[in-house]
Amino acid sequence: MQNNFQTFKALGVFLYYPKIQWVEAASQLCDLIDNEALLGAADRLAIRDMANTLMATDIFDLQEEYVDMFDRVRALSLHLFEHVHGDSRERGQAMIDLSDRYGEIGLRLEVGELPDFIPAFMEYLSMIPKNQALQDLEEIADILASIGKKLGGRGSKYHVIFDALIKLVGRVPSAIIEINNEPLSFEEIDKEWEEIPMEFLGADAPKANCAPSLCGTCDSNSEHNKQTELLGAA
Repeated sequence: MQNNFQTFKALGVFLYYPKIQWVEAASQLCDLIDNEALLGAADRLAIRDMANTLMATDIFDLQEEYVDMFDRVRALSLHLFEHVHGDSRERGQAMIDLSDRYGEIGLRLEVGELPDFIPAFMEYLSMIPKNQALQDLEEIADILASIGKKLGGRGSKYHVIFDALIKLVGRVPSAIIEINNEPLSFEEIDKEWEEIPMEFLGADAPKANCAPSLCGTCDSNSEHNKQTELLGAA
């Protein structure tokens, strides 16, 4: 029986900022996911449908959509500790603790890449035995479920990634309730951000006065250019 799964890493690639290099190869990511069959058949089909949509969409439209969601909406941040610590002082120590966890298995991040970026965490899960990976995935299931629900409500194809991940730990994705996809005011964003408490690595959710960063992903070239190398890493 296979001890670890590159499916986690492939799912993480789908959450990187869209670049032609990996979008054009999205079907290959789906082939890998199909071959490992870690996910159920329905989830694999949904992810392939998403991949086909990505490949058929203008790259600039994909990039604009990505920024509008993950960079500008706090509740959709792809950085785990945004949902737990906000900009509080505890976030720094949490980053160190998570980096140490990665270091124990030899995972080294690129300069400028933050350890709580969900694709980085997915790469970590791909490097450890399945049972441990599922236990660690359970730690972030509440965060993933919340993001997936909000993406589904906005009609975003990305929600299928989050739905598939939480199903792996026995969760049932929330029914999709469509919402107005107009840009949110700052007051609406704050209200959405405070919707449910989050916990990860034993930490509490950010307090109301934490003023979390609006940035959902690292926009450094070093991180975005890493996309095409992910599945080839040793």
